[in-house]
Amino acid sequence: MTTPQQGRATEDTWMFPPTDGWTFDQVKHLELPFDWELVDGRIVVRGQTKFWHNRVRDELAAALKAARTKPYEVVAEQCVMVDDQNTPKPDVIVFDPRKLNFFEVECVPVQKVCLVLEVVSPGSRQDDRVRKPALFAAHKVPYYWRVELDRDQKLAVHEYWLNADTLAYFPAPSHPVHHDKLVTELPFPIEIDLDALVGF
Repeated sequence: MTTPQQGRATEDTWMFPPTDGWTFDQVKHLELPFDWELVDGRIVVRGQTKFWHNRVRDELAAALKAARTKPYEVVAEQCVMVDDQNTPKPDVIVFDPRKLNFFEVECVPVQKVCLVLEVVSPGSRQDDRVRKPALFAAHKVPYYWRVELDRDQKLAVHEYWLNADTLAYFPAPSHPVHHDKLVTELPFPIEIDLDALVGF
C-alpha cells in the first residue's frame, strides 16, 4: 500500500510510503524497534543475526582496521548513501574519509566506499549474493567480499573485483575464494586467519 502523502514518516506511517517512495531525509529520524534499510524508497526490516555472524563481522572489521593504510577507514553497520531512496547498511565497509565531516556525516557516500563486506546469514542470502553486489557494482565500488559459512562450519570469503567497463563484479583472478586464511593485496595488504574467527 502507498499513499500520496509527503512529509516526514512517523512511527505510525512508515509502512505506507508515498507513491514515489520515502527519501532518506523523510525517514532518518525514525525510532523503530528493529534495524532497517531504505530500499527503493521502502523501509525494509533487517533480519536478526546469530552470534557467529556478529562475531565474524566484528573480527573482520577489527582485522581490516589493523591492516588499513591511509587514507582508509573501516566501519561496521554504517549506512551508505547510494541515492536518496537507497541507503543499504553493509556489515563492514572500507571508505575514504577525506572531505567528509566526522560530526555531520549520516551515511557514507557510495563514491567514497572502496570495499563492501557482507556476512551471509539465512535471511540475507538473496540480498548479499545478488541485489547488493549489483547495486554496489553499478555505483563503482571497487571491491566486494561475500563471507559464507559452509556445511562443515568453516568460513569461505568470496573476493570480487569490479569490471569498470561492464560495472559488474568478477571473481578475483588469483584467489576467488579464500579458505582457512584470507590473503590479498587489495584494497590494501591483509592476512586473516579465517579458522580463528569461528569457535571459542
